[in-house]
Amino acid sequence: MDAPKDHQNVVTVDVHSAKDLLNSSSYCYLDVRSVEEFNKSHVENAHNVPYMFITEAGRVKNPHFVDQVAAICKNEDHLIVACNSGGRSRRACVDLLESGFKHIVNMGGGYSAWVDAGFAGNKPAEELKTSCKFRP
Repeated sequence: MDAPKDHQNVVTVDVHSAKDLLNSSSYCYLDVRSVEEFNKSHVENAHNVPYMFITEAGRVKNPHFVDQVAAICKNEDHLIVACNSGGRSRRACVDLLESGFKHIVNMGGGYSAWVDAGFAGNKPAEELKTSCKFRP
């Protein structure tokens, strides 16, 4: 049996700190929401690799997540990882850290907090945010 994954090793920053890190140009934004959520609205220049899929059987982790991230990012890259509210991204950070990525930061509150902070533009929040389909 696999050892439990440790979320305590994941560094989490708020959206204001994440925005500052992105503006430093050394960080990239990895959006782990579904393609549907990403297509509705996303951070400029973000990479999208879904961490989970919704299937007829329910929520399913993307079995190729780490490989797909590794295809577009190096393990030395500085990444801000985010989802809709912070849950999927925290689990994604654990997987990335365990697979050898070194500079991973979780964005607390996710894209919803980004929108609420006014960083997503002038559209109303309802047009930018999606309800979280991954919460029980």
